[in-house]
Amino acid sequence: MGYSNNVTEFVLLGLTQDPGTQKALFVIFLLIYIVTMVGNLLIVVTVLASPSLGSPMFLFLIYLSLIDAAYSTVSTPRLITDLLRDQKTISFSACMGQLFLEHLFGGAEVFLLVAMAYDRYVAICKPLHYITIMNRQVCFLLMVVSWAAGFVHSLIQLLFVYNLPFCGPNVIDHFMCDMYPLLELACTNTYILGLSMVANGGASCMVVFICLLISYGVILSSLRTHSREGRRKALSTCISHITVVVLFFVPCIFMYVRPVSNFPVDKFISVAYIVITPMLNPLIYTLRNSEMTNAMKKVWYKKLAIDRMRICHSY
Repeated sequence: MGYSNNVTEFVLLGLTQDPGTQKALFVIFLLIYIVTMVGNLLIVVTVLASPSLGSPMFLFLIYLSLIDAAYSTVSTPRLITDLLRDQKTISFSACMGQLFLEHLFGGAEVFLLVAMAYDRYVAICKPLHYITIMNRQVCFLLMVVSWAAGFVHSLIQLLFVYNLPFCGPNVIDHFMCDMYPLLELACTNTYILGLSMVANGGASCMVVFICLLISYGVILSSLRTHSREGRRKALSTCISHITVVVLFFVPCIFMYVRPVSNFPVDKFISVAYIVITPMLNPLIYTLRNSEMTNAMKKVWYKKLAIDRMRICHSY
């Protein structure tokens, strides 16, 4: 091909070049990241400490919270620190690592949301068989499949980009390493490769999203046979799931269901699903789920009571 890869690092332009805006965004994103970590870890601690939350739905919720925390951590800390730096550079290997982890956790979350939709389908449409269908082995298998699917998807993305020739320029108009900005820097025709990316990322995202919407349509239509209380409880849980699915999939579909192109608005859409959505997920699930809210109150009331007893004994 006649090209050699002589790029050892990339320069990230970030979200904005304005110093005042950068400082404001630093404070905002730092607060969002703290809320994301605290909120997701709070869900994990609450579910593990509450015997009443032993159903597969809450097991999946633990994994979703851990994935969200990890997914946000791949890019958000660098975004926050880069807002205070004049020169925003990332080495080639760190860039490839960020790309791999971003798609690993993103891919795992896509398939985990499918597993959660299946869990809700069984719980609402086949309640008498729920315990036998959604046993521990099935839950474990769904977890392994979601991670394996995320890994395969991420590995394909990495192999596509890693072997591309980069001979300059090395400036990425983004706050992180992502597929389309990197393809635009390659010193070769990436049209066919871009179509492969759409098939691997965008098309699969679109198909999964449509399937999820259809499955939730089936679930909601089956609620007519339930009691008013059962309908209210199931509807509350399903609306939480649908909200999370829409928040995650709509920006991803916009980003990856199109030929290779890098628009200025892409950076801000990436902020939506990498920075903001992982923060909103714990809020959506706790506010919409009375079981989770009550369990959270019990866990922290119990902790406060133990702390008070310790203080009293110390005196």
